[in-house]
Amino acid sequence: MKLFVGLGNPGAQYARHRHNVGYVALDRIAAAHGLGPWRKRFQGETAEGTLGGERVVLLKPTTYMNDSGRSVGEAARFLKIPVEDIYVFHDEIDLAPAKLKVKAGGGNAGHNGLRSLTAHLGNEYNRVRIGVGHPGAKDAVAHYVLRDFAKVEYTWLDPLLDAMADAAPLLAKGDSARFLSQVALKTRDAEEAPEEREPPPPKKAAPSQHPAGERASKRAGALAENLKKWLAGRTDKE
Repeated sequence: MKLFVGLGNPGAQYARHRHNVGYVALDRIAAAHGLGPWRKRFQGETAEGTLGGERVVLLKPTTYMNDSGRSVGEAARFLKIPVEDIYVFHDEIDLAPAKLKVKAGGGNAGHNGLRSLTAHLGNEYNRVRIGVGHPGAKDAVAHYVLRDFAKVEYTWLDPLLDAMADAAPLLAKGDSARFLSQVALKTRDAEEAPEEREPPPPKKAAPSQHPAGERASKRAGALAENLKKWLAGRTDKE
């Protein structure tokens, strides 16, 4: 059995925040594969089902981000899921927007949700790092992640989340490399910026069908033909 955890904060006011992208990723997976229904459990919301032949529990902790470990630790202990079978979906400011990486263990890089999980589980769980970009200054990070995605960001976010949902059975099998490859393949076209695409070839203008233009063309052709004949006759006489 695998435990997929999506990090975020509960409540409608947080739903579109960058910090809640883990919640949204799990919602997409559940919808794409018919997992559910969602129910309150383990100080969070859970949905269950089968992905890639593996039994999977999806968990969205409702303890707020900074205390996510309480919910995940309770679920892992009750379900007897080892830490290496836990996959945590979260926002990652150290990755460019639309970039995705999967990593087992590692540091928390200032992410309070990961810090809480490490305190309750140890450090060897898997991180599904969803790049949201960096605001450019350390003191702007909290404001940045606790704000809605801009409308323009959905041009890369929606294709990425859909591709992750499609490829989720590979992650459930423990095949992180193929999961990442399939996501990359499905999002390749979406990552191409519109200005980089070749413009369509210009349409050729249709030939003029104006009667006056046709008559003028015929007259000019007749005059040229008569002139050629007249010049030919003079040459013969000379």
